[in-house]
Amino acid sequence: MTFWEEVADGVFRRRYQPHDVSVCVVRGTGGLLVCDTRSSHRQADEIRADLKDLGTQPVRWVVNTHAHFDHSFGNARFGPDSDLGAPIYAHERVPAHLDAYERPMLAELVAAGEEPVDEWREIVITPPTVLVGAKMTLDLGGTAAELLHLGRGHTDNDLLVHLPASGVWLVGDLVEESGPPVYGSGSFPLDWPATIGRLRAALREGEVLVPGHGAVVDAAFLAAQQEQLVAAAALVRELHAAGVPAEQAEAEAGDRWPFPEGLPGAGLAAAARDGYAQLAG
Repeated sequence: MTFWEEVADGVFRRRYQPHDVSVCVVRGTGGLLVCDTRSSHRQADEIRADLKDLGTQPVRWVVNTHAHFDHSFGNARFGPDSDLGAPIYAHERVPAHLDAYERPMLAELVAAGEEPVDEWREIVITPPTVLVGAKMTLDLGGTAAELLHLGRGHTDNDLLVHLPASGVWLVGDLVEESGPPVYGSGSFPLDWPATIGRLRAALREGEVLVPGHGAVVDAAFLAAQQEQLVAAAALVRELHAAGVPAEQAEAEAGDRWPFPEGLPGAGLAAAARDGYAQLAG
Protein backbone atom coordinates (compact mmCIF):
# COMPACT_ATOMS: atom_id res chain seq x y z
CA MET A 1 0.00 0.00 0.00
CA THR A 2 1.37 3.40 -0.97
CA PHE A 3 0.86 6.55 1.06
CA TRP A 4 1.90 10.19 1.11
CA GLU A 5 5.19 10.64 2.96
CA GLU A 6 5.68 14.13 4.40
CA VAL A 7 9.29 14.86 3.46
CA ALA A 8 9.14 18.29 5.12
CA ASP A 9 6.39 20.59 6.31
CA GLY A 10 3.94 20.90 3.42
CA VAL A 11 6.02 18.74 1.03
CA PHE A 12 4.69 15.27 0.24
CA ARG A 13 5.96 12.36 -1.83
CA ARG A 14 4.27 9.15 -2.99
CA ARG A 15 6.01 6.29 -4.80
CA TYR A 16 4.01 4.66 -7.60
CA GLN A 17 4.39 1.51 -9.65
CA PRO A 18 5.21 0.83 -12.39
CA HIS A 19 8.72 2.30 -12.52
CA ASP A 20 8.81 3.35 -8.83
CA VAL A 21 8.05 6.94 -9.83
CA SER A 22 8.00 9.59 -7.12
CA VAL A 23 5.16 12.08 -7.47
CA CYS A 24 5.60 15.09 -5.21
CA VAL A 25 3.11 17.65 -3.94
CA VAL A 26 3.87 21.03 -2.38
CA ARG A 27 1.14 22.69 -0.36
CA GLY A 28 0.89 26.49 -0.36
CA THR A 29 -1.91 28.70 0.83
CA GLY A 30 -2.77 29.29 -2.84
CA GLY A 31 -3.17 25.61 -3.67
CA LEU A 32 -1.15 22.53 -4.57
CA LEU A 33 1.84 22.14 -6.85
CA VAL A 34 2.10 18.64 -8.37
CA CYS A 35 5.51 17.52 -9.63
CA ASP A 36 5.36 14.89 -12.42
CA THR A 37 2.25 13.14 -13.74
CA ARG A 38 3.30 9.50 -14.46
CA SER A 39 2.90 7.39 -17.63
CA SER A 40 -0.72 7.60 -18.75
CA HIS A 41 -4.10 9.21 -18.27
CA ARG A 42 -5.21 6.37 -15.99
CA GLN A 43 -2.11 6.68 -13.83
CA ALA A 44 -2.67 10.44 -13.61
CA ASP A 45 -6.23 9.80 -12.48
CA GLU A 46 -4.83 7.62 -9.69
CA ILE A 47 -2.74 10.59 -8.54
CA ARG A 48 -5.82 12.81 -8.63
CA ALA A 49 -7.78 10.35 -6.50
CA ASP A 50 -4.94 10.10 -4.00
CA LEU A 51 -4.70 13.89 -3.70
CA LYS A 52 -7.95 13.75 -1.74
CA ASP A 53 -5.90 12.36 1.16
CA LEU A 54 -4.20 15.76 1.38
CA GLY A 55 -7.40 17.80 1.67
CA THR A 56 -9.51 19.86 -0.67
CA GLN A 57 -7.07 22.44 -2.03
CA PRO A 58 -7.05 22.69 -5.83
CA VAL A 59 -4.10 21.83 -8.05
CA ARG A 60 -2.84 25.22 -9.21
CA TRP A 61 0.55 24.32 -10.71
CA VAL A 62 2.05 21.26 -12.41
CA VAL A 63 5.78 20.80 -13.04
CA ASN A 64 7.49 18.21 -15.25
CA THR A 65 11.05 17.46 -14.13
CA HIS A 66 11.79 16.34 -17.70
CA ALA A 67 10.07 15.03 -20.81
CA HIS A 68 10.33 11.24 -20.37
CA PHE A 69 7.06 9.37 -20.60
CA ASP A 70 6.95 8.17 -16.99
CA HIS A 71 7.03 11.79 -15.80
CA SER A 72 4.87 13.59 -18.36
CA PHE A 73 2.34 11.32 -20.11
CA GLY A 74 -0.30 12.10 -17.47
CA ASN A 75 -0.21 15.83 -18.25
CA ALA A 76 -3.51 15.87 -20.13
CA ARG A 77 -5.43 14.99 -16.95
CA PHE A 78 -4.07 18.08 -15.17
CA GLY A 79 -3.51 20.64 -17.92
CA PRO A 80 -5.55 23.46 -19.44
CA ASP A 81 -7.84 21.11 -21.41
CA SER A 82 -8.80 19.16 -18.28
CA ASP A 83 -11.33 20.08 -15.62
CA LEU A 84 -8.44 21.18 -13.38
CA GLY A 85 -7.07 23.63 -15.94
CA ALA A 86 -3.63 23.89 -14.34
CA PRO A 87 -0.65 25.41 -16.17
CA ILE A 88 2.18 22.94 -16.81
CA TYR A 89 5.72 24.20 -16.25
CA ALA A 90 8.75 22.53 -17.82
CA HIS A 91 12.08 23.38 -19.37
CA GLU A 92 11.99 25.12 -22.73
CA ARG A 93 13.54 22.12 -24.51
CA VAL A 94 10.82 19.69 -23.43
CA PRO A 95 8.60 20.17 -26.54
CA ALA A 96 11.50 19.28 -28.87
CA HIS A 97 12.34 16.22 -26.77
CA LEU A 98 8.72 15.07 -26.87
CA ASP A 99 8.77 15.27 -30.67
CA ALA A 100 12.14 13.57 -31.05
CA TYR A 101 11.74 10.72 -28.57
CA GLU A 102 8.43 10.32 -26.74
CA ARG A 103 5.97 10.62 -29.63
CA PRO A 104 7.81 8.04 -31.78
CA MET A 105 8.11 5.71 -28.78
CA LEU A 106 4.38 5.93 -28.06
CA ALA A 107 3.54 5.28 -31.71
CA GLU A 108 5.78 2.20 -31.68
CA LEU A 109 4.17 0.86 -28.51
CA VAL A 110 0.68 1.25 -29.98
CA ALA A 111 1.66 -0.23 -33.35
CA ALA A 112 3.27 -3.24 -31.67
CA GLY A 113 0.26 -3.84 -29.44
CA GLU A 114 2.46 -3.50 -26.36
CA GLU A 115 0.48 -3.99 -23.17
CA PRO A 116 -1.36 -2.17 -21.76
CA VAL A 117 -2.19 -1.17 -25.33
CA ASP A 118 -5.61 0.30 -24.50
CA GLU A 119 -3.95 2.57 -21.96
CA TRP A 120 -1.27 3.65 -24.47
CA ARG A 121 -3.92 4.39 -27.11
CA GLU A 122 -5.73 6.81 -24.78
CA ILE A 123 -2.72 9.04 -24.24
CA VAL A 124 -2.72 12.54 -25.65
CA ILE A 125 0.83 13.81 -25.27
CA THR A 126 0.45 17.25 -23.71
CA PRO A 127 3.39 19.66 -23.87
CA PRO A 128 4.04 22.20 -21.12
CA THR A 129 2.15 25.46 -21.33
CA VAL A 130 4.81 27.55 -19.53
CA LEU A 131 8.40 27.14 -20.71
CA VAL A 132 11.23 27.75 -18.24
CA GLY A 133 14.78 28.77 -19.14
CA ALA A 134 17.47 28.89 -16.46
CA LYS A 135 15.21 29.90 -13.57
CA MET A 136 11.68 30.82 -12.58
CA THR A 137 10.14 31.31 -9.14
CA LEU A 138 6.54 30.41 -8.33
CA ASP A 139 4.70 32.02 -5.43
CA LEU A 140 2.56 29.23 -3.99
CA GLY A 141 1.21 31.40 -1.20
CA GLY A 142 3.25 31.40 1.97
CA THR A 143 6.12 29.57 0.29
CA ALA A 144 8.09 29.70 -2.95
CA ALA A 145 9.16 27.07 -5.47
CA GLU A 146 12.29 27.79 -7.50
CA LEU A 147 12.41 26.04 -10.88
CA LEU A 148 16.06 25.63 -11.93
CA HIS A 149 17.87 24.22 -14.95
CA LEU A 150 21.49 23.62 -13.93
CA GLY A 151 22.69 22.00 -17.15
CA ARG A 152 22.44 18.84 -19.21
CA GLY A 153 22.59 15.33 -17.74
CA HIS A 154 19.85 12.73 -17.81
CA THR A 155 18.37 14.89 -20.59
CA ASP A 156 18.92 18.41 -21.92
CA ASN A 157 15.69 19.46 -20.19
CA ASP A 158 16.16 18.45 -16.53
CA LEU A 159 14.30 20.93 -14.32
CA LEU A 160 14.77 20.94 -10.56
CA VAL A 161 12.30 22.24 -7.99
CA HIS A 162 13.97 23.85 -4.98
CA LEU A 163 11.85 24.62 -1.93
CA PRO A 164 14.07 26.93 0.15
CA ALA A 165 11.71 27.24 3.09
CA SER A 166 11.48 23.46 3.43
CA GLY A 167 15.07 22.52 2.60
CA VAL A 168 13.96 20.12 -0.13
CA TRP A 169 15.00 19.60 -3.76
CA LEU A 170 12.81 17.65 -6.20
CA VAL A 171 15.44 16.50 -8.68
CA GLY A 172 13.70 14.13 -11.12
CA ASP A 173 16.07 11.68 -12.80
CA LEU A 174 19.13 13.90 -12.58
CA VAL A 175 19.73 11.87 -9.39
CA GLU A 176 18.81 8.17 -9.16
CA GLU A 177 18.47 6.08 -5.99
CA SER A 178 16.46 2.93 -6.77
CA GLY A 179 18.80 2.03 -9.62
CA PRO A 180 21.82 3.40 -11.48
CA PRO A 181 21.52 6.66 -13.42
CA VAL A 182 19.78 6.00 -16.73
CA TYR A 183 21.52 6.97 -19.96
CA GLY A 184 19.48 7.05 -23.13
CA SER A 185 16.63 8.89 -24.84
CA GLY A 186 18.66 12.06 -25.07
CA SER A 187 21.23 11.83 -22.27
CA PHE A 188 24.44 13.85 -21.99
CA PRO A 189 26.98 11.61 -20.22
CA LEU A 190 29.88 14.05 -20.54
CA ASP A 191 27.93 17.00 -19.07
CA TRP A 192 26.19 15.12 -16.29
CA PRO A 193 29.02 15.27 -13.68
CA ALA A 194 29.39 19.07 -13.97
CA THR A 195 25.63 19.55 -13.65
CA ILE A 196 25.67 17.51 -10.45
CA GLY A 197 28.57 19.68 -9.31
CA ARG A 198 26.41 22.78 -9.71
CA LEU A 199 23.67 21.10 -7.68
CA ARG A 200 26.16 20.25 -4.94
CA ALA A 201 27.34 23.87 -4.88
CA ALA A 202 23.75 25.10 -4.52
CA LEU A 203 22.83 22.59 -1.80
CA ARG A 204 22.60 24.11 1.66
CA GLU A 205 23.52 22.27 4.83
CA GLY A 206 20.84 19.83 5.91
CA GLU A 207 18.85 19.96 2.68
CA VAL A 208 17.55 16.71 1.19
CA LEU A 209 16.85 15.56 -2.36
CA VAL A 210 13.89 13.59 -3.68
CA PRO A 211 14.91 11.61 -6.79
CA GLY A 212 12.43 10.73 -9.50
CA HIS A 213 12.80 7.08 -8.46
CA GLY A 214 13.79 5.80 -5.04
CA ALA A 215 14.39 6.98 -1.50
CA VAL A 216 15.08 10.50 -0.27
CA VAL A 217 18.86 11.16 -0.26
CA ASP A 218 21.35 13.65 1.13
CA ALA A 219 24.53 15.51 0.20
CA ALA A 220 26.76 12.48 0.87
CA PHE A 221 24.77 10.33 -1.55
CA LEU A 222 24.94 13.09 -4.17
CA ALA A 223 28.73 13.35 -3.81
CA ALA A 224 29.16 9.60 -4.21
CA GLN A 225 26.96 9.51 -7.30
CA GLN A 226 28.90 12.38 -8.84
CA GLU A 227 32.12 10.37 -8.45
CA GLN A 228 30.51 7.49 -10.35
CA LEU A 229 29.30 9.84 -13.09
CA VAL A 230 32.80 11.27 -13.42
CA ALA A 231 34.21 7.75 -13.81
CA ALA A 232 31.56 6.87 -16.39
CA ALA A 233 32.30 9.98 -18.46
CA ALA A 234 36.04 9.28 -18.32
CA LEU A 235 35.48 5.70 -19.51
CA VAL A 236 33.36 6.88 -22.45
CA ARG A 237 36.08 9.35 -23.45
CA GLU A 238 38.74 6.63 -23.16
CA LEU A 239 36.82 4.16 -25.31
CA HIS A 240 36.13 6.83 -27.92
CA ALA A 241 39.80 7.83 -28.05
CA ALA A 242 40.75 4.16 -28.52
CA GLY A 243 38.39 3.86 -31.49
CA VAL A 244 36.09 1.34 -29.80
CA PRO A 245 32.67 1.36 -31.54
CA ALA A 246 29.79 2.25 -29.22
CA GLU A 247 28.16 -1.13 -29.76
CA GLN A 248 31.33 -2.85 -28.51
CA ALA A 249 31.83 -0.59 -25.50
CA GLU A 250 30.40 -3.00 -22.93
CA ALA A 251 32.58 -5.90 -24.07
CA GLU A 252 35.71 -3.74 -24.18
CA ALA A 253 35.15 -2.07 -20.81
CA GLY A 254 34.82 -5.29 -18.84
CA ASP A 255 34.24 -4.53 -15.16
CA ARG A 256 35.30 -0.87 -15.36
CA TRP A 257 31.76 0.51 -15.71
CA PRO A 258 31.09 2.14 -12.32
CA PHE A 259 27.40 1.24 -12.12
CA PRO A 260 25.64 -2.11 -11.88
CA GLU A 261 23.66 -2.58 -15.06
CA GLY A 262 20.12 -1.25 -14.72
CA LEU A 263 17.47 -1.01 -17.38
CA PRO A 264 18.24 -2.91 -20.61
CA GLY A 265 19.90 -0.60 -23.13
CA ALA A 266 20.36 2.19 -20.57
CA GLY A 267 23.89 1.45 -19.33
CA LEU A 268 27.32 1.74 -20.92
CA ALA A 269 26.13 1.04 -24.47
CA ALA A 270 23.69 3.96 -24.29
CA ALA A 271 26.23 6.19 -22.53
CA ALA A 272 28.79 5.44 -25.25
CA ARG A 273 26.28 6.16 -28.01
CA ASP A 274 25.26 9.52 -26.54
CA GLY A 275 28.75 10.40 -25.32
CA TYR A 276 30.26 9.68 -28.73
CA ALA A 277 27.62 11.92 -30.28
CA GLN A 278 28.74 14.71 -27.95
CA LEU A 279 32.38 14.19 -28.86
CA ALA A 280 31.47 14.28 -32.55
CA GLY A 281 30.02 17.73 -31.99
